[in-house]
Amino acid sequence: MEPTLDDIRAARTLLREHLPPTPMWSYPLLDRAADATVLVKHENTQPVGAFKVRGGLTLLAGMSDTDRKRGTVTWSTGNHAQSLAYAGRVFGTECTVVMPAGTPAFKVAAVESWGARAIRADASLEAAERRAREHAEQTGARLISPGDTPELLAGVGTVYLEILEARPDVDAIVVPVGSGTGAAAACLAAAALAPRCAVIGVQSAASPAAHDSWRSGELVERPNRTAAAGLATGRGFALPQQIMRGRLADFLLVDDERITEARRLLAATAHTLAEGAGAAALAGVLSRPDLFKGRTVAVVCTGGNADPGELATLAGA
Repeated sequence: MEPTLDDIRAARTLLREHLPPTPMWSYPLLDRAADATVLVKHENTQPVGAFKVRGGLTLLAGMSDTDRKRGTVTWSTGNHAQSLAYAGRVFGTECTVVMPAGTPAFKVAAVESWGARAIRADASLEAAERRAREHAEQTGARLISPGDTPELLAGVGTVYLEILEARPDVDAIVVPVGSGTGAAAACLAAAALAPRCAVIGVQSAASPAAHDSWRSGELVERPNRTAAAGLATGRGFALPQQIMRGRLADFLLVDDERITEARRLLAATAHTLAEGAGAAALAGVLSRPDLFKGRTVAVVCTGGNADPGELATLAGA
C-alpha cells in the first residue's frame, strides 16, 4: 500500500522518543561553489550514520510483540542493514541480514555490533535477496524488502517533514536514489506541504536501474557497478517507483567521479564527511547549474559511512 502524509506524521510521533530532528545548515563557501543557496540536511549525524534508521525504528515500533518475536530478515550492503540491526537492538528483536560476499568487513562488523546476525551470500545483491527469502521461509522471520516496505518509506519521510517545516520556501529538494524510498517519501511530503517545491532524484550512472525504471515507466534491471554502496541497486522497486511516477520533477544521473568531487567539496566547505550516496544530491546540483542557479535547494546528506576507499579519495586533487 502507498503510504500517506498521515502515515509519515504518525511515524514522526513514533520516532520522537528515539531520534531528535537532524540539523540543516547552509555554508557560504558551498553556496558560492554551487551558485545557489544550498541547505544541507545532515542525516549523517544519525546514530547509525544514515537516514535509514528512521525507517527501521518506525517499522519495529509499529509491530506487535508477537511479530517482533518472529524476528526480521533482510538483504543489504550497509545502511539499511544497520537500520534494522539498530532497531532490533532497541526493541529486543532478532535481526538477520544477508550481505553479498564482497561486502567490506567493517560493514559486516557494524551490523553485528548492534547485535544482528550477518550471513554472507554469493557476490550479488540478487543472491543475497534469494538467501534472505529462504531464511524467512525456514524460520518464520518477517522478510523486509529495502524498497517495497511501506513502513520504511513512511519513516524516512520524516526527513522531508523536517525540511519543509523548517524551510517552506525551498525551491527544490534533491535526493540520492538507491531503492528510491527517500525520493518517494519526499514526493509525498512535498505534494501535500509545498506543491511548488520540485523533488529531484539523483543516481549514479554506473547503477541506473531506478532512473531507467522511472524514465521507462516499468521496472527494469540494469548493471550495478557504482562504487557508492547506497546507490547500488540492480533493479527498480515497485512501491517507490509507483509513488515517484508523476510526482518526481526530474531524475539526474551523475558519474562516480562527480560524486567524489562533491564529497571533497562537502568536506572542505561544510565540515561534512559523506559517503558516496550522501554526496550524490550535491553532485546532482553541481552537474546542472541551469536547473539550480540562484535557487534555494535542500540536499540530503543521507549518510556518512564512508568506506576506506572513499576516505582515501578525499585527499585527491
